[in-house]
Amino acid sequence: MPDYPGSADFPMSDLVLAIDQGTTGTTVLAIDSRGRIRGRAYREIRQHYPRPGWVEHDADEIARSVVATARAALKAARADGGDLRGIGITNQRETFVLWERKSGRPVHRAIVWQCRRSAAICESLRDREDEVARRTGLIIDPYFSGTKLKWLLDEQPALRKRAERGELCFGTIDTWLTFQLSRGESFVTDYTNASRTMMLDLARLEWDPEMLNMLGIPAKLLPAVTDSRGPMAETAPGVLGGRRVPIAALIGDQQSALFGQGAISPGDSKSTYGTGAFLLMNTGSRMVRSRSRLLTTAALGPGGSRAYALEGSVFIAGAAIQWLRDELRLIKRAPESLALARMSRDRSQPYLVPAFVGMGAPYWDPGARGAIVGITRGTTRADLVRAALDSIAYQVRDVFCAMEQDTETAITELRADGGASANAYLMQFQADILGKPVRRPGMAETTALGAAMLAGLATGMWSGQKELEVFRRGSRVFEPKMGDEERERLLAGWREAVGRVLKTGGSVAF
Repeated sequence: MPDYPGSADFPMSDLVLAIDQGTTGTTVLAIDSRGRIRGRAYREIRQHYPRPGWVEHDADEIARSVVATARAALKAARADGGDLRGIGITNQRETFVLWERKSGRPVHRAIVWQCRRSAAICESLRDREDEVARRTGLIIDPYFSGTKLKWLLDEQPALRKRAERGELCFGTIDTWLTFQLSRGESFVTDYTNASRTMMLDLARLEWDPEMLNMLGIPAKLLPAVTDSRGPMAETAPGVLGGRRVPIAALIGDQQSALFGQGAISPGDSKSTYGTGAFLLMNTGSRMVRSRSRLLTTAALGPGGSRAYALEGSVFIAGAAIQWLRDELRLIKRAPESLALARMSRDRSQPYLVPAFVGMGAPYWDPGARGAIVGITRGTTRADLVRAALDSIAYQVRDVFCAMEQDTETAITELRADGGASANAYLMQFQADILGKPVRRPGMAETTALGAAMLAGLATGMWSGQKELEVFRRGSRVFEPKMGDEERERLLAGWREAVGRVLKTGGSVAF
């Protein structure tokens, strides 16, 4: 890996590039020091479902999408790679790629965080869950990379032999992209992404030999672990112009959104509404051990310093709206859901429980499957669309309540971001069902923003946390309007619907 110059040697440009590689697509923003988006580009990526409950991506397609959208965003900004201070990468976290070290070619499709193929392996390890939680902060679930990597190496013994010989590389998407953008020079990950693999010692922020032994993972497969704030790599000449560009930040998408929301102090919390929904509370230097099966994970404090967070993950949020669009064809475009939801006559019928790939926090039931409860002859298209939006808010509330119980802290407001937060019906219902204000920032793309902030800090475009206040403009607050009696009536129906889909016999207590 090459040496990096001091900040005085970085080009005195006024632009950083934020690459947000998500589950359904890649977004790239070119952002200047005044917080303005000077260029933007987006490209969808294809979802592959080889079997029920299995989800895969084409890793090469992901890499191509990043280069194409980066070039398009620079063109929109009337800039090129030579105008960049640096690049920040944020990404879908648990999705991983296995590839050849020499050629850089994937040996299998990327296995996506939503994929449940390692459920049987997880069940075989269930009696070790306390140990796993103590070491990694995680529970045992197919959500995380480690058990699916074990599945792949067990399923294809030839790959295991190659891994043991050091011929293969494992990486979450940040690692894969850094390797590709540097043309094989850099093989690194940051500790927020590494903390989602079920292979990291969370206290020491190093790969855990005991977890590697438990999962049968050769250490030679794994990248070096770095801080989220770099620089930690460089693009190869020709990738984004003639010169090398510092890759100045790597960070998992939900930690990036937490940082982008300015939630850098203990007690600050946010929920990102994307393909899934992810609620995080910053706990500072304290690793909170959850009693509600929430996750303890790596996060960032002021200036990108090391910190921890408590997290609850909802697997299906915006993906429920995609399902209405792509599979049921009840809508043509996601924004149509707003008007249809407002046309629905009765919030209490029906309920949609979108357990398409199991239930996430706080239930953690991989065997659960989706259901629509309470359909009548009078149920309309608008009712189903409204039920899908409501299901997002109900799931976030379940995690919200569990988080308050674990930390013994009342959350005064929820900061919201992500694509689905643009839906005003959803944000108002979220405030109503929580009984707490929901604050939506002026710039909803806080996942990309967090990566841009870190890259700008790392390369001297901003000198410290105070300068980042430029991004705090234009927020909207949704105040709760629902009465307590109606809220409890609706929640009772939700609890009954969830109870019908759980396979593990878990209780519905929230």
